[in-house]
Amino acid sequence: MTPQNSAPKLRGTRTILLSVALGLAAFTPILIAFTNPTTASAQTPAPASPQDLTGTWQGTLHAGQDLRTVLKVSKTDAGGYKADFYSIDQGGQPFPVTKITLEGTTVKYSLTPFDLKYEGKLSADGKTIEGTSTQGGGALPLNFTRATPETEWSIPKPPPPIPPMAANADPSFEVATIKPSKPDDQRKAFIVNGNQFHIINEPLTQIISFAFDVQAKQVIGLPDWADTDRFDIDGKPDGEGAPDGKQWKIMIQKLLADRFVLKFHKEKRELSVYVLSISKTGQKMTKDESDPNGLPGLFFRGGLGKLNVRNALMTDFTGLMQSAVLDRPVLDQTGLTGRWDFTLNWTPDESQFKGMGVTIPPPTESADAPPNLYTAIQEQIGLKLEATKAPADVMVIDHVEKPSEN
Repeated sequence: MTPQNSAPKLRGTRTILLSVALGLAAFTPILIAFTNPTTASAQTPAPASPQDLTGTWQGTLHAGQDLRTVLKVSKTDAGGYKADFYSIDQGGQPFPVTKITLEGTTVKYSLTPFDLKYEGKLSADGKTIEGTSTQGGGALPLNFTRATPETEWSIPKPPPPIPPMAANADPSFEVATIKPSKPDDQRKAFIVNGNQFHIINEPLTQIISFAFDVQAKQVIGLPDWADTDRFDIDGKPDGEGAPDGKQWKIMIQKLLADRFVLKFHKEKRELSVYVLSISKTGQKMTKDESDPNGLPGLFFRGGLGKLNVRNALMTDFTGLMQSAVLDRPVLDQTGLTGRWDFTLNWTPDESQFKGMGVTIPPPTESADAPPNLYTAIQEQIGLKLEATKAPADVMVIDHVEKPSEN
């Protein structure tokens, strides 16, 4: 695929549970799959005329590395077009194109989950399309050639999905390595890759927040190094199958107790919080019924404030907001059940992303700049975020140590 920042896949491949990629090149490639894709047909109908998009198109995106891109286009029952999108050098999984049109000689398509748009011109003989792929505010040329059976690139088969771990399993990490992160590493992520878990460049405060679903202000008594020392952690469960989100977090909790000698007790205290509820206009998100037992995908791509959410519970979203974006706990009072897909695009201010250890640049004066977070949440996904005070659980740290050697 041509997305340009970070790198997750889902369901037997990879899913990113929380990722913030900072300081990367504008066109760092990424590949993300949120469903178990079906295999596209090797045969595509022949075009009815040179000005018909039906068929297989292929081109190479030069984004720091060469990424071979394939677009398989067919007709809909209504006479329009539909297409599957492949990035061969990033795994080759098919992604359904959100919308594809041909108006005159202008070809446009979009993949909404990846904030990706393309516009090009179809040649008079119908054999080439010259255009530009845009994602995350960056644009790169991408020219397509109509392929024939003899010239079509081979698309790799996706790896088979790993079956889920038993719901009643209580796994631990069979093998886990913990090491200091490289000082110049700008990545920050929690990633599941099949039955392997990776934490990249995260401090203990963020690891605790992720494992226990708490915000930094709900954790009391951590030493200073818990904010400054960053760790890379790789682990594999001791049981068969792919753990679900709850099982992964239980495994990390066990790892913290074992390797960081974490001990704590819980209390209830009144804290300043944010409450997430449904706005008067009603929610505007898309219900995701593709994999009710799958892991969620929540990731920033193209910059802070450009959030993509896939197959996520509302508590997944509030957990991300309180751990990565906001300075206090976020309570879910939407009453929404099930899993959701949406994108959220806002202009961050200086009060946000403190938990990620980054400094927000001054806001742009551009008239095209996205709105602030609170307006974006209401206008773009039909929810409402309000500050108030409410009783909340806190973790009081009784003991913690720097991690033991591998």
